[in-house]
Amino acid sequence: MKTQRHISGIAVLSFLFVLLLQPVAAAAEGDGLRLKTVVIDAGHGGKDPGCVSRDGKVMEKTINLDIARKLGAKITAAYPDVKVIYTRSTDVFVTLNNRADIANRNNANLFISIHVNASPSAQPHGFSTHILGNGKRDNFSANMDVCRRENSVILLEDDYTTDYQGFNPDDPESFIFFNLMQSAFYEQSLAFAAEADKEMKKGPVKYSRGISQDPLWVLWRTGMPAVLVEVGFMSNASDLKILNTSANRDAIAQRLFYAFRSFKTRYDASLDFATEQAVQDVAHTGTDAGLAVSRSSENGFGVQIFALSKRLAPGDKAFKGYDAVAVRSGNMYKYIIKVSSAEEARSLFRKTRKIFPGSFPVKIENGKVSAL
Repeated sequence: MKTQRHISGIAVLSFLFVLLLQPVAAAAEGDGLRLKTVVIDAGHGGKDPGCVSRDGKVMEKTINLDIARKLGAKITAAYPDVKVIYTRSTDVFVTLNNRADIANRNNANLFISIHVNASPSAQPHGFSTHILGNGKRDNFSANMDVCRRENSVILLEDDYTTDYQGFNPDDPESFIFFNLMQSAFYEQSLAFAAEADKEMKKGPVKYSRGISQDPLWVLWRTGMPAVLVEVGFMSNASDLKILNTSANRDAIAQRLFYAFRSFKTRYDASLDFATEQAVQDVAHTGTDAGLAVSRSSENGFGVQIFALSKRLAPGDKAFKGYDAVAVRSGNMYKYIIKVSSAEEARSLFRKTRKIFPGSFPVKIENGKVSAL
C-alpha cells in the first residue's frame, strides 16, 4: 500500500475538529454523551478462514479472534462502564451485513475491525489502518487488493446479489455505492485511525504502511466512527512469526487499547462544550429548505436511510423517490422516511434495506432518534 505521508498532520487537526463534531452529535441525543459502547469485529471466521499462511497451518480468522478478545478484555478491565460487544466471540461465520447490523443495533460509538493482510509476494510487510472512502486515484489501485479481499466474503453468502444489490467485489464500478456515505463519520474515523497508527508503530509490528481511505463494505454499513486495522502480513515470514505468538498478539491488543484510551479521553473531554452546543442546536427551527426538523418537538416512527454531514434539498435523487425529513444532530443530518407506527416502520424497513443497505427502523421521541 502507498503510505499517505502527510495524513498524520491532517489527523492531528482532525482530532481538534472531532472534539467539536462527535460529542455535539451525541449531545443532541441526550444520554449518549460519553463513549459507552464499542464493537470489536474479528474479521472472517467459520467457513471463511481469511488469509492462510503458506504452509497452511495459520489462519487469519484465528489471529483476528485472539486479538479481538484480548482487546475487549483490556477495555473491560480499564472501563467497566463501557459495553464491549463482539461481532463474533467464537469461530463462526458472520456476514458483512450482520457485523454492521450488530454495531448499528447496539448504537455503538466506535467500530474496530481487526484483520491480517496478505500479498502474492512475500516482500510486503507492516500494519495499516483503513477508513471509509474511495481514496485518491493513485492510492485506489494500490489498495484494490485489500478492497477485493475484504469485500469478497460477500461471495460466500447465500443469495448475495439480493442482499448486496448486485455488488461485485471484483468489479471496480461497483464501488460507486460508497460515494454517498463516505463523509458521514470521516473526521471521527480518521481520529481513531491516527491514534492506532501512532501506537502500533511502537511494535511488535512496527512498520506503518499508513492510513488510507478505501471502499470497504463493513465500514460503509456502520453508522458510527469505524476503522479496519490490518495488523501485519500473513504472507511475510517476519510478520507471521510475530503474529503467531500469543504474547505478540497481546502486545498488539495493548497498542490498540492505548489508541482506544486516547480516543475515548478526547471524546469524553468535550462534554461541557457539547452540552452548550446541543442547547443551541435545539433552537434551530429548520427553515432552510424545510428539511432540518426541530428536535424538541418531533415525535414518531420511521426508517433512517442514511446520515450525512450536509443538508440535501427536498426531492434529491439520493432519496430514490422517497419523501425524507432531516433530523439535525449536531453537525449531522439523519434522513428519515416517516411513518405513523412502529409496525409500519418495520414493514417499510423490509423494503428500504434493499435500496438503502445502511437503513434501519427508528423511533423519534423528543427529538432523540433511536433504533427500534
